[in-house]
Amino acid sequence: MHLAQFNIAKCKAPLDDPLMKPFVDNLERINRLAEQSDGFIWRLQDESGAATDFSIYTDPNIIVNLSVWDSVDALKQFVYTTEHLQFLQQKSQWFEKLPLANLVLWWIPENYEPPLQEAKDRLTQLQHQGDRADAFSFRHVFERPGS
Repeated sequence: MHLAQFNIAKCKAPLDDPLMKPFVDNLERINRLAEQSDGFIWRLQDESGAATDFSIYTDPNIIVNLSVWDSVDALKQFVYTTEHLQFLQQKSQWFEKLPLANLVLWWIPENYEPPLQEAKDRLTQLQHQGDRADAFSFRHVFERPGS
């Protein structure tokens, strides 16, 4: 089993606004860092390598990130011990604080790329029902099935 990760962010301005320039200018580099990280398997992207044009929400300022990792530890390593952490610490410059959870994790079969609708449904489930084995957060990680 692998770990799926989905998160959303609500931009304070459209991506082509000067306010968002530092975020946009670093996005490719941070994505490349993820792809080179131990345990990285897959991420949602278009032909250009970007994911910012994908949306499943009616609000055009909500951007999505969907990726698959070998383990929770591999994802945590990338999120909290690489340059990504510095990027994360600046998020209030570019993104509005959301009232509900904006990140969800769940276990998936190997060689499976979860569709956006499934990811959105898992996040909605977490937001309304809290951490469960099929939709959880870093606060309450559920073990890989069969472990």
